[in-house]
Amino acid sequence: MSTDAREENGVSSQAPLEESYWDSLLSEGEFAQNSYDADSSPNLEPPPDFAHNELANGHPASPGDFDEDWNTITRIMDNDGVLELKVVGYNRGGLLVEWKSLRGFVPASQLLRFPTTPNESTRRDALIERVGDTLSLRVIELDKEKNRLILSERAAQVEAGTRDQILMELNKGDVVIGKVTNLCDFGAFIDLGGVEGLVHISELSWGRVGHPSDMLESNEHVEVYVLEVDPENARIALSIKRLNPDPWATVQERYTVGEIIEGTITNVVDFGAFACIEEGLEGLIHFSELAEGHFLHPRNVVQEGETVRARILSIDGKARRLGLSLRLL
Repeated sequence: MSTDAREENGVSSQAPLEESYWDSLLSEGEFAQNSYDADSSPNLEPPPDFAHNELANGHPASPGDFDEDWNTITRIMDNDGVLELKVVGYNRGGLLVEWKSLRGFVPASQLLRFPTTPNESTRRDALIERVGDTLSLRVIELDKEKNRLILSERAAQVEAGTRDQILMELNKGDVVIGKVTNLCDFGAFIDLGGVEGLVHISELSWGRVGHPSDMLESNEHVEVYVLEVDPENARIALSIKRLNPDPWATVQERYTVGEIIEGTITNVVDFGAFACIEEGLEGLIHFSELAEGHFLHPRNVVQEGETVRARILSIDGKARRLGLSLRLL
């Protein structure tokens, strides 16, 4: 798809990412510090400092050893080398490994043959089973100042130099094909041939998405739009919804006030109900516009999943608002 075609379809290659885009990935996967609770999750190890000044055999390392190990691991990353490391522990987000005086982390999303179910017990059991295993890993991110050493089992499956080549050739606005490798609460990871990108849940569809598994399946091949490429940190932000035009961009051209439309009730709240009239386009039926007479709650009038006919009261594409009425039918 050309840049001109994307712009004509209401898709902008310059659309900025939310600041929380990668924050959600870090909190869920790389550190899991926010999710750990020693009282409610007694079987989980507390989140560790991922790089620590202690050798695997228990003897403390000198500051010189520590600095030298960071320099060495940096060279290994620059040369795209593969390490064989033993799993020494786990937390909610993934596995812990040690290399000399450094402790590294392998996010669950970067593991091969890891269950994609959102069930916490199943995921935890799968992590426990890997403790003691030796994994082939590549460093995908490191930051000495933040004591961050992130590794990937998936990245170790491709030839040296493949990841760098993809990161250098990929540009914002490209449309590419990838394979779904993992589905998490916050989005879907897509393998682009040796490096993975993230489709945040907010970028899956213009409409409501309860969980990425509602739209995608593991190992499925999908077309994705490149939102952002960060070669330095090997991060790629992707979108599926931006392959299609934003329905709000042309809503005032396609609908008129007073028009009667058909929609499906998607959410019922105290102040009214929301009805979807097309993918990504929902209107609000305010409490006062649901029906004549008195009723205790909007659920006494409509139910989620119900198909209704409604009259359009107002349209504001810029504010992404659509006012509907059942009463005025």
